[in-house]
Amino acid sequence: MKQQDIDYILTSMLDSHKDISDLNITVGKPPQVESSGELKAVDLGFPLPEITPFQAEIFALNLIRGDRRLMRDLIEEGSCDVSYELHGKARFRINIFSQGNHYSTVLRKLEDKVPTCEELGLPKVFHEIPGERNGFVLFVGATGTGKTTSLAAVLDEINEKRPVHVITLEDPVEYRHSHKEATFNQRELGIDFASFANGLRAALRQAPKVILVGEMRDRETMEIGMSAAETGHLVFSSLHTMNAGQTINRIIGMFPLDEESQIRARLADTIRWIICQKLLPKVGGGRVAAFEILKTNLRVKDTIIHGESEGKTFQDIIEAGHPFGMVTFDEYIIRLYRDGLITEETALSYATTKGVVGRGIDTVKSERGEETTAIKNLEVEW
Repeated sequence: MKQQDIDYILTSMLDSHKDISDLNITVGKPPQVESSGELKAVDLGFPLPEITPFQAEIFALNLIRGDRRLMRDLIEEGSCDVSYELHGKARFRINIFSQGNHYSTVLRKLEDKVPTCEELGLPKVFHEIPGERNGFVLFVGATGTGKTTSLAAVLDEINEKRPVHVITLEDPVEYRHSHKEATFNQRELGIDFASFANGLRAALRQAPKVILVGEMRDRETMEIGMSAAETGHLVFSSLHTMNAGQTINRIIGMFPLDEESQIRARLADTIRWIICQKLLPKVGGGRVAAFEILKTNLRVKDTIIHGESEGKTFQDIIEAGHPFGMVTFDEYIIRLYRDGLITEETALSYATTKGVVGRGIDTVKSERGEETTAIKNLEVEW
């Protein structure tokens, strides 16, 4: 298979549907794209009812292009990450992984233009985050929930307003930032540095004010990241956790038990924001982001140090933190429903606590003069 063949297949897949976020090559299925959050088969113009193991392997190897490091990662670790550019069309972040005796490939389409907070419709508090001078800002959520896009928008705000040096460590570089007020140096794993820990350690000698670490994957990277935040750097990163409490516990769990008290104290001093993100199906097609937002304050610091307890959980703090811009997932989902961006079914299916969202939906319906129950003609028997 030649590069022209790869480019033809990718172009055909991109042109097959609207709002495409991912391309999927899996043995036993036809080529697929994820459009508005749903996988859809692609007709390439020739019969291909399902991909064979040989076709999947040849496709993957052509994307690796003989890179020994990537081949070693694929064989020893079971997966590898690579970037690919379809000239004049799109760039991709690619993960190739083994599945039984086969290889599968998932390509995430990357956007060329760096989005702004306004274009993404992000909450107003996102304009506060670029003003932080030091500490940790964590964006968390499952893969494919838009964390990288939101991070890019926040970095663009810094780029517009602050004359600072920004170092990004990414796998791969997804959004390319031009130099505006800030000076950007964007480094890619495997090309510019060997591991996030090594790249972050080197970044501390490169005089940045702002550092983006694509993902906090291990204890060593987290340790260096905390040290950077403690020494006056503003550190952005992401984790695959679902909410603020889980994020704190995940970080603490990276370290030995005898270091827990010290790590809790360091986190309390360095955490500035934890932004949790999900993508929900949008009315009329596409997807819309829902957020849980935690901003540090004295209650947050105390809870990080001493742990959560009855009546003093991160959820309780967020619910009481509306004046500071905090919001829970359930509250944000109710807002999206009130604005007509998601359906009642979507709101309930993505709710953290269905009872809370259900009551919120009933309140919205009452405000609109709509019925809140399907039960009718109730009578009292005497």
